[in-house]
Order: sequence, then C-alpha cells, then structure tokens
Amino acid sequence: MDYVKALIPPVVMAAFFIRLVMTMVKSQGGPNKAKEDAAVDAALARAEAARQTPAAESA
Repeated sequence: MDYVKALIPPVVMAAFFIRLVMTMVKSQGGPNKAKEDAAVDAALARAEAARQTPAAESA
C-alpha cells in the first residue's frame, strides 16, 4: 500500500497540470481574442511610455 500512497500526489498533480494546459489551449483565440490583445497592447504602450518619459525629462 505504500506504493499507492507514493503515487497519489504525482498523479493528482499531473491531472491538475493537464487540466490547466487544456484550459489554456481552449481559451486561445475565440471571441475574446481581440479584446485580450487590445488590453495587452494598451498595457505594453503604457509601460513603454512610462519607461521613456523619465529619460526625456532628465535629458
């Protein structure tokens, strides 16, 4: 029975990991893709603007 107790945690972790990967694959694309892409682009633009603003002020 010790081998069963030893195998349970890896099997449970593997099942959760497989479910996580399946959820990530399913959520790629679809109707929300444009909205998610726009949110990421806006966040990157804000980060880029914040990074460049202090350099322009100090020069």
